[in-house]
Amino acid sequence: MIGYIVRRLIQMIPVLLLITLFVFILVRLVPGDPAAVMLGNRATPENVAKVRAELGLDQPLWVQYGIFLRNAARGDLGESVRRGDPVAEVIRERLPPTLFLAAFAMLLATTLSVPLSAWAAFNKGRWPDQAVRAYTLLALAMPTYWVGMMLLQFLAVKHKIVPVAGYGDTFPDHLRSLFLPALSLALAVSSVLIRSLRNATLETLSADYVRTARAKGLQGRQVFIGHILRNSLLSTVTILAVNFAFLVGGATIIETIFSIPGLGQLIVKAIFDRDYPIIQGVTLAFGVLVLAINLLTDLSYAALDPRVSYE
Repeated sequence: MIGYIVRRLIQMIPVLLLITLFVFILVRLVPGDPAAVMLGNRATPENVAKVRAELGLDQPLWVQYGIFLRNAARGDLGESVRRGDPVAEVIRERLPPTLFLAAFAMLLATTLSVPLSAWAAFNKGRWPDQAVRAYTLLALAMPTYWVGMMLLQFLAVKHKIVPVAGYGDTFPDHLRSLFLPALSLALAVSSVLIRSLRNATLETLSADYVRTARAKGLQGRQVFIGHILRNSLLSTVTILAVNFAFLVGGATIIETIFSIPGLGQLIVKAIFDRDYPIIQGVTLAFGVLVLAINLLTDLSYAALDPRVSYE
């Protein structure tokens, strides 16, 4: 497995280079001059030229890209145009809320998906199966931001069960503050997971080793957890990882609605401020996180199925 990890890390290098190139070019296509934005009312031609020289924006693009790569390799992502703080430090401060939200959402989605998919699979063609199918269609059709706003209005504003916005200071506060945004994301993700896990469970139910386990006298819970669920999760883990990567990088609207101080809210503000270093740094961080999630997903296959080989 160590050799496999080393090979995967080496394969990530060209992918990371492509990500940095994409981020660098995409940011340069954003209209507006960051030097003029940073100077505000003091944006005279002389001051703008001076700031552009300090930021290296007057250099050719290939020179700017080389400087960006050299600094990124050392962990230096520059300084925020608006805030003046190191970008790496800003990302380090904003990363925990985003990861907490994504992990909480996936936990809720899994908690919903496993029992509902099993209920539907064991009652194939009957009303529980139809009810679960109706739920998946409804959850998939409702926009996440609309679900978040409705939950916010009903549970936070009207009944004051959970906080309206924020992240909190302690772990229980984090759970209370992020419950609604995590639930909003979990409903959409669970619809995809349920469909995948239901189909995988139906295939596993007819396997010979399941009939053998039942013939040995194992109880229903033991058969389900040890044989059916474990083997059904192999295909679902990939979908789970893809959706987790999506939640890490795609919860921008939810973070904005619930005022969560995460990377999504940070990059939205940076786009409006034309803050190039922040946009580059956050997008690069999203790319690295997605690659790390894909690697962990591949490694999890061996834990679920000992037959998986990394040779």
